[in-house]
Amino acid sequence: MQPREALRRALEQAEGPALVAFLTAGYPEPEGFLEVLSEVEEEADAVEIGVPFTDPMADGVTIQRSSQGAIEKGVSLRWILDQLATKTQSSTPILLMSYLNPLLAFGYETLATRAWEVGVSGFIVPDLPYEESAPLKSCLDVHGLALVQLVTPATPPERLSKLCRASEGFVYAVTRTGITGGETQLPAGITHYLGAVKEISPVPVCAGFGVRSRDDVELIGQHADGVIVGSALVEALERGESPAGFLRALRP
Repeated sequence: MQPREALRRALEQAEGPALVAFLTAGYPEPEGFLEVLSEVEEEADAVEIGVPFTDPMADGVTIQRSSQGAIEKGVSLRWILDQLATKTQSSTPILLMSYLNPLLAFGYETLATRAWEVGVSGFIVPDLPYEESAPLKSCLDVHGLALVQLVTPATPPERLSKLCRASEGFVYAVTRTGITGGETQLPAGITHYLGAVKEISPVPVCAGFGVRSRDDVELIGQHADGVIVGSALVEALERGESPAGFLRALRP
């Protein structure tokens, strides 16, 4: 089975809304990365590993802070892939969430091959427009890796349909315009928006930005296939909490 199909199936077969957990690679400490990842894999249905970047324009203060902290301790895309090569195998799909520059610097063909070798299922690239995604997608296709598309409440209907059809593994439905972790309340109208995305998407729809509580997960789970939690999990790690315990508490 191709990695992107395994990702899709894992989300479709989750009990209740699928839980997709985001963590910044190597944060709070690089030496604890694989241990944290293993704990997260135990509770999440899929994991997004954030590749630290100097200008994470879609991310709020929490993830910006974690990204800068990881960079200062030597975490890079190559470091992440090398770490994944040594981890214990797991059935939980892993995605890399990265801005475009680190991927370009690594080289698409080399990146796709290395990612496949170490068990990555796909990529999320927030600053890569669909119209410019063909070169990366063609390299990922060689190994059956997913390129996940993002949509927002401001995405026009025609473009929304195009992005949903193009997305692999799942559609990342951003719950609001703006940055991650920026507000504590989910926006009004989210149920109508998610319903519209789910109606036209041929793959699971997972919603993120601003998910902080079990109530958020329960609400979103009524209208989407999965929920993405990022800033709140990073903050839990900063407080020294068990990531597995934090994720368990989010499930309805």
